[in-house]
Amino acid sequence: MAKFSWRKAAVVAAVVPLVALSACSSQGGKPADNGGAAAAGQVASTDRIKVALITHAAAGDTFWDIVRKGAEEASAKDNVELLYTSDPEAGRQAQLVQQAIDQKVDGIAVTLATPDALKDVLKKATDAGIPVVSLNAGESVSKQLGAFTHFGSNEQLAGEAVGTRLASEGYKHPVCVIQQQGHVGLEARCAGVKAKVPATEILYVDGKDMTAVQSTATAKLQAAKDADVIIGLGAPITLTLLKSVTDAGSSSKVASFDLNADLAQKIVDGAVIFTVDQQPWLQGYMSVDSLWQAKRGGFKIGGGQPVLTGPTIVDKTNASDVLKFAQQGVR
Repeated sequence: MAKFSWRKAAVVAAVVPLVALSACSSQGGKPADNGGAAAAGQVASTDRIKVALITHAAAGDTFWDIVRKGAEEASAKDNVELLYTSDPEAGRQAQLVQQAIDQKVDGIAVTLATPDALKDVLKKATDAGIPVVSLNAGESVSKQLGAFTHFGSNEQLAGEAVGTRLASEGYKHPVCVIQQQGHVGLEARCAGVKAKVPATEILYVDGKDMTAVQSTATAKLQAAKDADVIIGLGAPITLTLLKSVTDAGSSSKVASFDLNADLAQKIVDGAVIFTVDQQPWLQGYMSVDSLWQAKRGGFKIGGGQPVLTGPTIVDKTNASDVLKFAQQGVR
């Protein structure tokens, strides 16, 4: 398949014990990592600043632990107090942005999975002189909503990469599973697959309920006897789809987007044929670091354009190498 490339960003990884990290919201991922990433290095000599990272993370989704780990390492290096909160419900995510504005933070990094719900509050942030960057979702609307850059994978391109790979291997009837209807990034992924494999079907599931995901996907595979590959759009979803394939007695193969250590192991073992990694550690790290750079010297990383962190394909040929980084929580 064609080799995809993206803009390279220099990432400095001198890490010191983390201090003064805020607690995650009740909907967010793991507790704050206070000191687990200690290494030789020196904190930036610039004045301490406060940065809010606000995502649409759902409870239990390990993807966001990786994003947060990158943000924590950048915060430690840059003398940043990181305020991490998250909520998968768009209205509550907007409230978290407002909370950050009220706290007079020095910068906001935010995901734009549901951009219409955030446009008004982000205007308040930029009107207040708070620099904003976006990450992970919402690349196409990031600039319109006031962000000076976006860190993430082009989801249409990522979907097309998957579709091209599947077509080259002879798959004709994929089922693309979307765990959050209306999420612009997830919809773009499946649209990209369908652009390359027109017979692709979309299956919507409730990503907050893995039991329901498993049963819905099982029923689909039992009904769609011609389905030859089912695609999860996140590692926890894909790992659940493996159970659905077994429950349905289906011969369908399993492909994925995103990554964690368990999924990397499944690729090594041959249970999942490949995944497309958007390298979320970089998204968290670069979002925080770019806001520090903006404060430090008025720098605008990206020159007004998105900075791509993917797509990169992980398959049997490189999964063993990636696995060791996934086990460290950075892939």
